[in-house]
Amino acid sequence: MARVYLDWNATTPLRDEARGAMMSAMDVLGNPSSVHSEGRAAKGLIEQARKDLEVCLGAEGADIIFTSSATEAAALALTGQDARCSGVEHDAVRSWCVEDLPVDSNGLISTDAPGISAIQLANSETGVIQKLPEGLLLTDATQAFGKIPFAFNWCGAQMAMVSAHKLGGPKGIGALVVKRGTDLAAQIKGGGQEMGRRSGTENVIGIAGFAAAAKAAQREIEGGSCERIAKLRKILEKTIAESEKSTIFVGNDANRLPNTSCFIAPGWKGATQVMVMDLAGFAISAGSACSSGKVKSSAALRAMGFSETEAACAIRVSIGASTCEEEILAFADAWGREYAKFRARNG
Repeated sequence: MARVYLDWNATTPLRDEARGAMMSAMDVLGNPSSVHSEGRAAKGLIEQARKDLEVCLGAEGADIIFTSSATEAAALALTGQDARCSGVEHDAVRSWCVEDLPVDSNGLISTDAPGISAIQLANSETGVIQKLPEGLLLTDATQAFGKIPFAFNWCGAQMAMVSAHKLGGPKGIGALVVKRGTDLAAQIKGGGQEMGRRSGTENVIGIAGFAAAAKAAQREIEGGSCERIAKLRKILEKTIAESEKSTIFVGNDANRLPNTSCFIAPGWKGATQVMVMDLAGFAISAGSACSSGKVKSSAALRAMGFSETEAACAIRVSIGASTCEEEILAFADAWGREYAKFRARNG
């Protein structure tokens, strides 16, 4: 069998629709800030993409500000806000907040001050989905958008951050969605692009790819992709559980993204599991792609009450539109064999 990619939460394969839109955008010559015909053509691509994303995001009437990433979107949203968050947030959010919101054993977050709180919609490592309070300052919708139904105008937040490469778009383009009238100070100043909130010549090619990918992801969701992918996750977890009864499935009692499974193999370091499975032909991760290369256990799992030792033995398997049952069963079989070898060597 060819290599099997099971790390869709880190990044997704580029969709054909996104590639086609980007190829077409490469032929548009003008700078979108120029007033001549060529410039207006480039600007037109951006504004059409913005309208398409408004529809896909359920954000009609809101402002969509294009950024280089969801990380930049978080910085734009949270600089100077004195915001609060929990330990399960992505580092892009935690870096700007006071980390004092409580988290229960299922990874669910609570707050008594939503107007100054940042709460992710879905966790990148565990897949746990939150019920967002009305009036929330910011939600990180990066992992949710394109995987489950989402409407910004109904989620209760003043702002939301999203990223193209999590749903089949190109890397290097993200957006901050902002309720109209929300105060926001520009962090990158200059020519006044993006409604004066994010200066710099726009990434026309990336923006075109982002919108095309979002439309394709929306069609998949409407066509029942969530149900099909959730079925594969259930097959994976059932097979793993039958293979090794000591396996701990994280967030198993909470509502989770249909594509995400995080589990702990007691005693077997997650980093080692990633390397062993990579050699066996499977791409998985030991946590968020932005932090899994660092020698530390998952902050999200520790916030949920898992010990340092347990958190260090966790891996994440995240699947996507092209994943098939054969690949899931092949991974589960290979993982079970390797864990059995580990246990035999280590008593």
